[in-house]
Amino acid sequence: MEVTECRASDVEVLERVDSTGPNRWHEHKYQRQVAGLSTYLVAWDGDVPVGHGEIRWDGCASPTVLEAVPDCPELNGLVVYREELRGRGIGTALIQAAMERAAARGCERIGLGVGADNPGAARLYERLGFVPAVEYVDVWSMRDQHGVSHRFEDPGWFLVRELTPPR
Repeated sequence: MEVTECRASDVEVLERVDSTGPNRWHEHKYQRQVAGLSTYLVAWDGDVPVGHGEIRWDGCASPTVLEAVPDCPELNGLVVYREELRGRGIGTALIQAAMERAAARGCERIGLGVGADNPGAARLYERLGFVPAVEYVDVWSMRDQHGVSHRFEDPGWFLVRELTPPR
């Protein structure tokens, strides 16, 4: 397995494997990367993408988190695409790649959110040294196949891990 930064040519491959429908999330994340706002990481098993995560250099979009944990990049939208691939180190590899990139940029810490309904992910993050920083509600929207926007609220925790600068 290899973790790379998303390239323009990866966007359609990602949409075929992990379709985001009319939202075109992969394109949106890639464009944020092009603008210098993020780094969109993709995990590959050979030439097949198996997961992704986006380092948002401007931090979490939640005002609650930004106030409690300023100047902290966020690893957002961490996903391993297929259930049967979970527990095989893909998420860990994406997190380690994000931590390495953040440390290389001189960041002192990195954070990520975990939903209250996702104890498996919370255990992984704890094993990797993340600690709870603030409880918050993640609010987001997406369009369905008819173009109708739906709003979601996911209660959870924003977790933070201190980083060791590269030598």
